[in-house]
Amino acid sequence: MPVSWRRRAELGALVALCFFLPLYEAPKGIFWLLYVVIWLANRVRDRDFGGRWDGWDTLIAVWLASGFVVAPFAALHGSEWRAPLDIVRYGAVLWMVKRTRFDEREVRVVLGALLASTLVGLAMGYEKIWAGKTAALSLNSVGHVNHSAIYLAIILGICIAWLFTGERRVLAAAASLLVLVSVVVTASRGAVGVALVTVVLLAVAFWRRSRVPALVALGVVIVCVLFAFAGGTEVFEKHEALVKANNPLAYRQEVWQFAWAAWLQHPWFGAGMDNFGLVVDSSHRALYPHGHSLYLNTLAERGIVGALAVFAVLAAWAVT
Repeated sequence: MPVSWRRRAELGALVALCFFLPLYEAPKGIFWLLYVVIWLANRVRDRDFGGRWDGWDTLIAVWLASGFVVAPFAALHGSEWRAPLDIVRYGAVLWMVKRTRFDEREVRVVLGALLASTLVGLAMGYEKIWAGKTAALSLNSVGHVNHSAIYLAIILGICIAWLFTGERRVLAAAASLLVLVSVVVTASRGAVGVALVTVVLLAVAFWRRSRVPALVALGVVIVCVLFAFAGGTEVFEKHEALVKANNPLAYRQEVWQFAWAAWLQHPWFGAGMDNFGLVVDSSHRALYPHGHSLYLNTLAERGIVGALAVFAVLAAWAVT
């Protein structure tokens, strides 16, 4: 098979994975496997795995191994051996993408697939709301409304960056507006806050190139503040109701206490990945299957040893 066709097959599998990521589980799994197989086959044939080993390779390798390192020492037993496979699934894609020399066109195709699938997922989500099948907006293969809100906030970053680059601004603005409104519709206060911070931070990043992003960010923040004062938006009504009920964190302080106590009890290797429900008493297990915090949940389930790898990846990503 010519190199160009092998390359296209590899890119096609990755694009398909990106497209089905928020939509359907089965195709997502199929194209993940296909991408891994084609990527490895191409690299073995070319005898080129993406250049010299660097610090990021070490960091990703440690991250992939971390779940299996802490599993034998897990304080509780349930999913501690199965759950690390999830790290391998998404961590392997990160590693392969990092070791692929994408050109600008290929990057645009991959990001475009992520955005297109999000728009399709939103259409499906709004259709369910319109049909009365659900009251909350979510993406079919992402799951819970809060998780969908996080996914949408990430995609918003892509949309805003596209808008600020100045190419096809009308289309970029329409996509950005739809995704931003959808984040608000999820009524996830954390995601709405992060969405606004993302717009502002990207505007700051583009300040030397153009002042237009700053005006866009200022306009978005002003509109959201006006909505907050005017009321009528679910996310702000939700926050007001929780504050009046003297429960601004929506019971998260309780689950965070469970997570903190679990970590103090098993500080080095934790309770085991995906075993958080086992550290919670039976009356709260259905409500708190996880720690409602990446940081506390990671500490509780993986302890210091397992958490260091995750925190190192996040820190390195922020610095980079």
